[in-house]
Amino acid sequence: MNFKKFLVFLHDVAATAVAWYAAFLLRFNFAIPPANLESLLWSMAIVVPLQAVVFWWYGLYRSLWRFASLPDLRRIVMAVFVSAGASATALFLYRRLDQVPRSVLVLDPILLVCLMGASRFLYRSWKDGHLIPFRKLATTPVLVLGAGRVASMLLRELAQDGQWRVVGLMDDDVTKKGRLLSGVPVLGPISELERHARERGVHQVILAIPSASPARRRALVETAAGLGLTVLTVPTMDDLLTGRISVSRVRRVELEDLLGRGRVKLNDAGLHELLTDHTVLVTGAGGSIGSELCRQIARFSPRLLILYEANEYALYQVEQEFGERFPATPLAALAGDVRDAARLEEVFQRFRPEVVFHAAAYKHVPLMENDNCWEAVRNNVLGTYRIARASMQAGVRKFVLISSDKAVNPTNVMGATKRMAEMVCQGLQSPGGETRFVVVRFGNVLGSTGSVIPKFREQIAKGGPVTVTHPDITRFFMLIPEAAQLVLQAGYMAQGGEICVLDMGLPVRILDLAKDMIRLSGFNHDEIKIVFTGLRPGEKLFEELLADQEQTLPTPHPKVRVAKARTVPAGWLDYVVGWVDADVRVPDAEVKAEMKRLVPEYAPPAGASAPVPLPRSGR
Repeated sequence: MNFKKFLVFLHDVAATAVAWYAAFLLRFNFAIPPANLESLLWSMAIVVPLQAVVFWWYGLYRSLWRFASLPDLRRIVMAVFVSAGASATALFLYRRLDQVPRSVLVLDPILLVCLMGASRFLYRSWKDGHLIPFRKLATTPVLVLGAGRVASMLLRELAQDGQWRVVGLMDDDVTKKGRLLSGVPVLGPISELERHARERGVHQVILAIPSASPARRRALVETAAGLGLTVLTVPTMDDLLTGRISVSRVRRVELEDLLGRGRVKLNDAGLHELLTDHTVLVTGAGGSIGSELCRQIARFSPRLLILYEANEYALYQVEQEFGERFPATPLAALAGDVRDAARLEEVFQRFRPEVVFHAAAYKHVPLMENDNCWEAVRNNVLGTYRIARASMQAGVRKFVLISSDKAVNPTNVMGATKRMAEMVCQGLQSPGGETRFVVVRFGNVLGSTGSVIPKFREQIAKGGPVTVTHPDITRFFMLIPEAAQLVLQAGYMAQGGEICVLDMGLPVRILDLAKDMIRLSGFNHDEIKIVFTGLRPGEKLFEELLADQEQTLPTPHPKVRVAKARTVPAGWLDYVVGWVDADVRVPDAEVKAEMKRLVPEYAPPAGASAPVPLPRSGR
């Protein structure tokens, strides 16, 4: 028994003695006759040790007073009444209850339950901050939107926090109005938020409806932000259910909360078949998509997870993260370039990966459009070819290429190179081949490196302006974890040669994103201006997920479809490999012209060079 348990045990022994004495006092109106006083003393010598043994046998000292609850009270009641019966039996056998009034036997258990139960719940109330309400006067008053189960959990935890003082709950359920939840009143519907916030001096609200749809969250946030209130939210339902984060870990509402999409239902059995106890290699493992793929793969216990990354610092970061978060996952952190054939041969011969996810690529559209065209071709096309060939030679079972919606009717170099990378995988797929090639195509992911969201955050932090290229520009968005999960799902389902298209939902206007981020940061559009800068080189107003001549077919997963793309012409792959593998530097104009010939759907902006003849490779 540790010291704290011993103190609790002594408390209950003392409570037993006090309850027995108080029962006699009440029976005799606080004037115990001498004869009964003697019986009080000898009976107490029997009752107290006997009841203490019963309490210990019932396990009353395994519970923590800090979290005393109804199950603890139920256990106390059971133990007290069992001990009361045992005590009455012992006293009867010893002296036939001589000078022990029958009413004492009734009063004692009632008093004992009150003493033992009240002390535990008073202690919890003191720890929860309910006994000394004046100490909360210095805390921040806040209104909670929602009066359900999560709100109840939030109130209990915030009572201990010392930072927030919940002055009311707002809920559209009219039957809850006027009710109390953990002592906090439900004030009325959310439409009355302005009046209650003004009357109670509230400047912050907490959104406690984690299961609400993105549209519902957006409406609530717009209502509160329009009143000049700072909007906070509880963690997601997934985090709450898994226990990773406490409900009291409130934070500011982020853009991801407003654009959030439904949970991805995975075929766990199939993914275990693909990944569990297998060696898996991920290129670009330090990037946004690559690192999240690694996190998702680690959940399925691979025999070895190979992180292949050209950026040393990014590789260091992801290797350190996995050492802390996934210490049980065998890991190999390898620095290397996907264009380095010798390094790839060494890696594949040494580790013999069975599944490869190729996420390494140059992705920044304007940067690749001028002065870097040949590097984009070499990295995205030659890099894909070399790691795909290394996979074939090593007998890899499944090769998954991460592609982009910019590969559809591309207007820029980056998109055209990704379409060529898709065609390389299509060209390498043979009907009886051991390696099955799968292409997964999706749009932008929220918060990825180099994307618009981090840029907007940085601009807002500097006080603006926020730059948007065009008022009508739209993009498809999905969350990074969702994209990674669907990539895994598509990789498992595909049989080889397919282009899998992920369901990206509806396109989102970038201008609306900018406005949402300004509002969520606590500013209005007068404080942070939005400036239109014009479309950048190679940028389209609208992205597409399927080319005009493509059609899609459904798959067993509702968020994954298969595109029936045009076949790769005979001789195309050999010619492309000869071109991109040439030890020469090709000017931008010639790169764009040749890609226009090699990728007919590539439509560069007006003024781009027309195709020019290039020396054909002998390959």
